This record gives sequence, C-alpha cells and structure tokens, in this order.
Amino acid sequence: MRIAVLGLGRMGIAVATRLQEGGHELTVWNRSSGRAKDLVANGATEAVSPKEAAAGAEVVISSLANDDAVRDVTTGSQGVLREIGQRTYVDASTISTALSAELADTSKHFVAMPILGAPQAVREGKATYLAGGVAGRLDALTPVLESLGGPVKRYDRPVMATAAKLAVNLLLLSGIVTVAEALTVGRSGGLSDDQLGDLLGTSPMLAAGLKNRLEGIIDGAGPTWWTTTLAAKDARLAGEAAHGSAKDLPIAAAVQEAFQAVVDSGYGSEDIIAVANLYRAG
Repeated sequence: MRIAVLGLGRMGIAVATRLQEGGHELTVWNRSSGRAKDLVANGATEAVSPKEAAAGAEVVISSLANDDAVRDVTTGSQGVLREIGQRTYVDASTISTALSAELADTSKHFVAMPILGAPQAVREGKATYLAGGVAGRLDALTPVLESLGGPVKRYDRPVMATAAKLAVNLLLLSGIVTVAEALTVGRSGGLSDDQLGDLLGTSPMLAAGLKNRLEGIIDGAGPTWWTTTLAAKDARLAGEAAHGSAKDLPIAAAVQEAFQAVVDSGYGSEDIIAVANLYRAG
C-alpha cells in the first residue's frame, strides 16, 4: 500500500520502519528535519508538508505529541483531511476523547489507533493496537495491521479506542508513582534498594508492567521511550475524559501533579521513571 506517516518521534519512526519492512511504499513528514534519514535511505520519500505527504497515499497515519499537533495536521493550513477525501486517516497519537469525537464527526473515514507498548515493542511486532472506527474502514486497514504485527483490539467508534488508551496509560502512570512512594516507605525503615528490589520484584501485588520498570524506578536509569511531559499530558487527558461523565478522578489529578512537578524540575524530556526523583533523597 501507499502509506503516509506524519510525525517521526520515537513511536512514529517505529511504525514507519515496521511498515517499510512490510514492503509498503512510504512517504513521511516531520515538523523538524533530520528524522527521516534512515527511512529515506531505505526508499521512503520525505515530504515538506503533511498535505504533500498525504497526496496519493491510500492510508495516512499520524503519530504526534498532543491535541494541538493533531489539529494542526488535520485541519490546519496544510491539513490532510481535505486532501485525502474518501481515503483512510488513522491517528496513532494519545489524544483527548473530545478531539477523537471531533475528528470522527469531521470524517467518517477516521480511525483512532493508539498503541499499547514501547517503540521497541512496535519494532518487534509485539505491540497492541487499539483500533476504533466503522467496521469497513477497519477492514481496509488489514494490510497495515498485518505488517505491524501484534494483537488488535477493535472498537466500534474512535472515541472508544482513545478512552481505552487513556485508561491503560493512567493505570501504568499511577502504578509508577505508587511504586516510587512504596520505595520511600521501605527506605524510611532502613531497607536497602537491593532488599526493596527483591521484595517488590517477587510480590504478587506488583503487576508485570510495573515489574518491567522496577529496576529503573529504583536506580533512575533506563532508556527514554515515554517522557514525563507526555505522561503529565496523558494523566490530564484521562481526568478530562471522566469529567464528561460528571466524575472526578482524584488519583488522576494527583498523578498529573506528580509528573508535572517532575517536568517543572527540569526532567520533562526524561523517561517516566524520573518521577522517582521526587522521592529520592539528596
């Protein structure tokens, strides 16, 4: 298929690479230059605007940082929705449920497809894809999903997929904050980091996803694949989504506050495990 990928952050590059390895013809675009070098070397075409990238593509996929970036790419001066007409637009970003509903109202050919998993999981074909849209449009994405690999959870409406992603993100983010606080409690009683790692790492109370991050939360080291800036944004979006149901989420608000404090302390570009810096002595 001819596919355009808009946004070449860590996740966007992983998606584009996987599709390119699947034999698809790629056109890519990124707001800042220099991110498409490897993709272009392997045959992709780099466009100078989202509109140019979308021209001729059978499917357009965006992977962007936030609502503002997605709005700019879809309905801005170089927006793609007008360009692609009846073709499929897929957004793999983590956005608000309000924007997801807005895009669905704007185009019946919109599919929300946020991703569960790190960029490395995408590269290995092990990520999970939350695909929300009308059945026929999801069926048309079969070649894309087959190339990406990994399980797909299908939803009848885009907003359902968006809400699903926010729900899972909130669960992980709140868990990381809780682990950081649990470590603080243990350290206050004199437990060493090795003892805490053994205690929590073998505890049935700690979910598998958190066990994967435990070492990094303890020692503060590890690769960056989900920044604290994006974490604060995602926690905020989770809380805002529930406000539409007249429900307040105090835990989501506390998680947002914790990650925003990390951002304000100068760790905005670091991985989410940096939230443990709030609790580490010294």
